[in-house]
Amino acid sequence: MKAAVYHEHNKDPRKVVKIEEIEIPKIKHNQVLIKVEAASYNYDDLWGIWGEPIKIPLPHISGSDVSGTVVDLGENVLDTKIGDRIVGHSTLTCRTCKKCTSGKEYDCRHRQVWGFQTGPLWGGFAQYTYLPEVNVIKIPDNVSFEDAAAISMVGVTSWHMLVTRANIQPGQTILIMGGGSGMGIAGIQIAKLFNCDVIATAGSQEKMDKCLELGADHVVNHREPDWYKKVRNLTNNQGGIDVIFEHIGKSVFPKEVSLLNMGGTLVSTGATTGYDSEIDLRYLFFRGLNILGSTQGSRAELDEVIKWISKGKIKVMIDTVYPFENMVMGHIKMMESQLFGKLITTPQKL
Repeated sequence: MKAAVYHEHNKDPRKVVKIEEIEIPKIKHNQVLIKVEAASYNYDDLWGIWGEPIKIPLPHISGSDVSGTVVDLGENVLDTKIGDRIVGHSTLTCRTCKKCTSGKEYDCRHRQVWGFQTGPLWGGFAQYTYLPEVNVIKIPDNVSFEDAAAISMVGVTSWHMLVTRANIQPGQTILIMGGGSGMGIAGIQIAKLFNCDVIATAGSQEKMDKCLELGADHVVNHREPDWYKKVRNLTNNQGGIDVIFEHIGKSVFPKEVSLLNMGGTLVSTGATTGYDSEIDLRYLFFRGLNILGSTQGSRAELDEVIKWISKGKIKVMIDTVYPFENMVMGHIKMMESQLFGKLITTPQKL
């Protein structure tokens, strides 16, 4: 089979990511073999190629989001059948600890992000891959492979942030940072699904317009120095933001904290602009703020996201579909951040 493999780290993906011929993987008793129809890009794919912030097994196949068709089953697979259309849940855990058995597998100490921390040669950018049966979810016929792959990580992460961690309620004012990203696009729609008032931020007029089309009530350009003042002006009657959906990090974090309402919540799942942020602690204790961390989500939460996509209540936005032979250009486009929605590659069409 063909797979996108790299054997060393480099800041330029074009220098190390190559399409290679490797063996189709052999599955264990509890695993399923998947013919990959679509695979989606995430920022952790770049971290793997760069070798930062953590080292990962080499040689490596990246790709944490896949959808496809089951073509082989381990002897102890119970409910999955050959021919099933599935999407992968990329959180690998022990499944036996107290966190896992209480439905909080995202807090498992042994948690790994499949396609990022796994390997050697175990990820989604390949014509065939494999996952434990517990990490695959059947998708309805009216959900395309491309849509399923595009939403799996950003959808479950956004749902977990807003619904599980922040416990959003109808009528709250929600600030969705980076509304033009895969995360932001999902966040806007989930917040509107719960009848919240949504302020989104984006980095260009084109992205701002698209955020409004997705349902955002207001949009602010976060590249402008006074972006936070514009957000504050939109909340004068409410006193501030109730929930902030954060995944940008250092460049915006202190201003975000200052925007929160009394008892408000900031839920964070990333820090693409840097990790070493500072905040004014007076906001924290005088306003009784909640600063929450969040990473990925449960299998049940991904199942919930897929349900709402099948009902047409959450729309998947795909920026570009790359043929597999040119899939490395998706890494380059992601580095340049000139996209709205998700990037997809289709290994079977090589």
